[in-house]
Amino acid sequence: MLRQLLNFRMGLAVIAVAIVSGTIFYSNFLAKKIEKEERQKIRQWVEANKFIATAPQNVDLTLASSIQQQNTDIPIIWTNENDSIIDSRNLDSSQISSKSYLEKKLKQFKSGHQPVILVLNKAPYVADKYYYGDSKLLIQVRYFPIIQLMIVALFIFITFYAISARNKSTQNQVWAGMAKETAHQLGTPISSLEGWIEMLKEQKTDSSISSEMEKDVSRLKLISDRFGKIGSTPKLEQKDIAEQVEKMVAYIKRRSTEKVNFIINQPGHPIMANISEPLFDWVIENLLKNALDAINGKGLITIKIQQQTGHVTVDISDSGKGISKQNLGKVFKPGFTTKKRGWGLGLSLAKRIIDQYHKGQLYIKSSEPGKGTTFRIILNT
Repeated sequence: MLRQLLNFRMGLAVIAVAIVSGTIFYSNFLAKKIEKEERQKIRQWVEANKFIATAPQNVDLTLASSIQQQNTDIPIIWTNENDSIIDSRNLDSSQISSKSYLEKKLKQFKSGHQPVILVLNKAPYVADKYYYGDSKLLIQVRYFPIIQLMIVALFIFITFYAISARNKSTQNQVWAGMAKETAHQLGTPISSLEGWIEMLKEQKTDSSISSEMEKDVSRLKLISDRFGKIGSTPKLEQKDIAEQVEKMVAYIKRRSTEKVNFIINQPGHPIMANISEPLFDWVIENLLKNALDAINGKGLITIKIQQQTGHVTVDISDSGKGISKQNLGKVFKPGFTTKKRGWGLGLSLAKRIIDQYHKGQLYIKSSEPGKGTTFRIILNT
């Protein structure tokens, strides 16, 4: 299916390129043809002027006058043999009295076409030179391919943007649907487990068993609550970021080995920012678990919290294997993972939570293979 889709898109691209290329070649052909015809018209116009000027009396000048009057679109400047301007035709009437305007146009015409020369006398040499420019039609034909390319490029951009927006919307719907369905499916067994815990308490069994089970059920309820908030607009509240991070570090620390050292650098006073507590905790948990996987159960994880003007930054660094350059752009894409197990959704979810729900930023601040990686979170205060 994917191969068929790619072949279809490639086929459309080839057809589009062929159409545009054909149009450009045909436009160039028309431009050359019109240019040739316009030079012929100038020659005829010059001959008509010569005939009118030198014709004896009682000669019919109807045809010559018609040829002379038909040229209303090709701009002309004629000069003497020394290129001193004598007169002009079909130029901007509002600027025709300006000498600089005429000289500028004459220079432009010289660079565009060879003049049509009318020799009036061979010795001494006297001649009129007729310099001319392109008609509006010729200019339009020449610029048509450029305009067409711009339109095609705009069309392609809008098409790809629409496809991207549609795909993104579909992905968001899939994310939200899966998350809410997961929360819904967890609801029934969680309620059942809560009932069993109450029965254990009533039967006065070992309290440590019910206590540990209660902790796990609370954890399941938190996970269910997190999934339930995906797809809906969460309520953001002012929370102490340092406190939230410390809580999640303590949770991860209990589930890691003694060979992992955690260091938290913070100012020592509350650092407030607008967050959804369960979703933000989920992000920190994901990043800390990712750091644990990177150091393979042995190494250093450093969390640095800073308050700056208008925002708070949280840097989570590890001393692990780092990320290769070719994978830096793929880290947050759904499905990408370097682990043997897992779906590669943790970092993608974390970025979505920070970027979309908290209007902040989550990105890789730095990474070097063999030395570790630093993820940075930016939150608005």
